[in-house]
Amino acid sequence: MPYALGIDSSTQSCSCIVIDTDTQSVVAEAAVNFGECLPQYKAPSGFIPGGSEGEVHSDPLMWLDALEQLLGDLKAKCDLSKVIAISGAGQQHGSVYLNDRWPNCINNLDTKESLSTQIAPCLTRDTSPIWMDSSTSTECREIAEAVGGDSIVCSKSGSIAIERFTGPQIRRFYKTSPEAYSQTARIHLVSSFLCSILCGAEADIDTGDGAGMNLLNIQDWDWDTDLLEATAPELIKRLPKVAQGSTTAGKISDYFIQKYGFASNTPITIFTGDNPSSLVGMGASKPGKLVVSLGTSDTFFAAMPGVVADPQGCGHVFGNPAGGSMSLQCFVNGSLAREEVKDKFGYDWGQFTAALINTPAGNDDKIMVPFFRPEISPRVDLKAPILEGSDAFESWQDADAAIRACVEGQFINMKLRTDWMQLKPEVIYLTGGASKNDAIAQVAADVFQAKVQRLAVSGSVALGASLRAASHSLGLDLDEMEGQFCKPEAGSTIEPKAPSDAYKSASKVIEGLLRKR
Repeated sequence: MPYALGIDSSTQSCSCIVIDTDTQSVVAEAAVNFGECLPQYKAPSGFIPGGSEGEVHSDPLMWLDALEQLLGDLKAKCDLSKVIAISGAGQQHGSVYLNDRWPNCINNLDTKESLSTQIAPCLTRDTSPIWMDSSTSTECREIAEAVGGDSIVCSKSGSIAIERFTGPQIRRFYKTSPEAYSQTARIHLVSSFLCSILCGAEADIDTGDGAGMNLLNIQDWDWDTDLLEATAPELIKRLPKVAQGSTTAGKISDYFIQKYGFASNTPITIFTGDNPSSLVGMGASKPGKLVVSLGTSDTFFAAMPGVVADPQGCGHVFGNPAGGSMSLQCFVNGSLAREEVKDKFGYDWGQFTAALINTPAGNDDKIMVPFFRPEISPRVDLKAPILEGSDAFESWQDADAAIRACVEGQFINMKLRTDWMQLKPEVIYLTGGASKNDAIAQVAADVFQAKVQRLAVSGSVALGASLRAASHSLGLDLDEMEGQFCKPEAGSTIEPKAPSDAYKSASKVIEGLLRKR
């Protein structure tokens, strides 16, 4: 009965899953919501509200209290001595700043005191900037200028310099708090910070999470000298080493053995970021499968057959924790755009679906660029959609056509913006709230000319971590486990119905309209 534990420290909660690799079943799950369970941190959504210049920070001690509460809850649900493999993931881009007391502290943790009490003296920065922080526009420009422009940053790191990425955040810290920066001996990501705590020793940063820093070179998967020098002085001395996702970080610390009953010598596979972990947890760690998450924003990610960066700087390249690389691209105008069109005509979701069913693929050349707010893929500062077609359509008098145009426009734009990934998908896995709508799924299948399946996976980040742990530490085949734990919903397969050239004209029109902006 070999158990594998996966941990997910996300923006709003810390959760975990324990799987039995023999019975191919979930043994136990647990979750701690930061706002509900740890109100003393005054972070109802997992972060400290009120940043006056776009700052969005969290208290790293909150993550430690949550971890302890989580493991306590898990101990009550299953025998943790049966766990023989552990891994995890953290929200990408968040960073933790530590002094030179840190290594000795985590190596000598005392079960009589909490983790947060013992780690607090190691912090050189009380709070951690996270992925939502938008305060570093100036620093992004400075980094780009120092190395020769955004295109150079992108070709080196897999992304242009982005406000929410870790490198610009480090630079801002160095500029605004030089004394605290000088006292900082180590800068960890959320993932490597928690992994180090569990190991009781310094853990490396994996290529998946490390690539979300604007500091890692995606060609040799190591720190890039030019980017480091452009970010902050002597930064290389403050960063952990970089390692592939199939690396053993260490064995579980005595602290967790004594306090929660873990078996001694339990190996811990290096932690990764939440998006790379979700790639595994969605069963898409190998090229040929891609995942489209239809949420508030729509997200597209997939394993890549090679390493190539987006020449337009809209997409991101991360290390694939299962080996190689992965791509990710976010589209701001997701479910909120679909809802805007629905509400514009006073439709409910049933009527929205009927409109999609009752209109033809290609929409009789009625086309929409469905951006109700500025988009990042591509970077266009639109505040209202662009419509092209009949007079009635352009004046928002044709409700059904507008609904189809919105959904088709979203997927056409998604395909146009992701062609740089050089993917030929065999299957698209849909997830997120809108994935339950078969009519929306049909449009995705038609636009991409690929089979679409809806995944029934919940907690894909923690599940991906547990699968990675089992694969690396127990020698189990990752492909086989993905097939066992990441099965699509029965009867959810949707095949393309539209001819392959149904969207050829619309794609050209949308590209032309965007080029004019």
